[in-house]
Amino acid sequence: MLKKWIATDGERMIPAVIRNYTKRDFHGLIEVQAASFPPPFPPELWWNEEQLNEHVTRFPEGALCVEMDGRIVGSMTALRRTLRDDEPHDWATVTDEGYIRNHEPDGDTLYVVDICVTPEYRRFGLGKWLMQSMYETVVYLGCRRLLGGGRMPGYRNYADRWTPEEYVERVAKGEIKDPVLTFLLRCGRTPIGVARDYLEDEESCNNAALMEWRNPFWDDMRTKG
Repeated sequence: MLKKWIATDGERMIPAVIRNYTKRDFHGLIEVQAASFPPPFPPELWWNEEQLNEHVTRFPEGALCVEMDGRIVGSMTALRRTLRDDEPHDWATVTDEGYIRNHEPDGDTLYVVDICVTPEYRRFGLGKWLMQSMYETVVYLGCRRLLGGGRMPGYRNYADRWTPEEYVERVAKGEIKDPVLTFLLRCGRTPIGVARDYLEDEESCNNAALMEWRNPFWDDMRTKG
């Protein structure tokens, strides 16, 4: 993939590029992780070079990065799996702890391993551009959907009164905002459930909302197939 456009934060206009990341990008990708996921997020969950090497080797189509000002400022990674809607899972199991050695070349679901944007560049809407690019990858590869577990960092403030499911429902109704779930909803993702003990994440109380985007061409593809 190679996508070029002029990104804006409402004031500045800066050329941007989304492309598949390669081995030469590893240092920059790890820097983006460190900036995007500060403590209390566990630093051992940032990418390491071994994981990144698996990404570009096993499934380069699912390894995207965005460049601005001559450096990497965001990334998104996915793998293919076939998962039942009611199948309980956690991040480590589905993504092989981020190594994606369990990638299924014919899997019907493009599963989001990670998405992040350096904080100083978030006003440019780069997360939405990355998400849209991954939707395009879903269609290009003929997958049924995109799926992933969305962090819910605002839940810690409501955990004493609402279940995780109630919290996700209220965010989806627009009654409250969550830094991650509200973003995913604005990108067109739909909540289909909650995964408990999904990831060590103090702010989310270890929960994640399972957020889906369905390929609108899936039924036509099956009929033609």
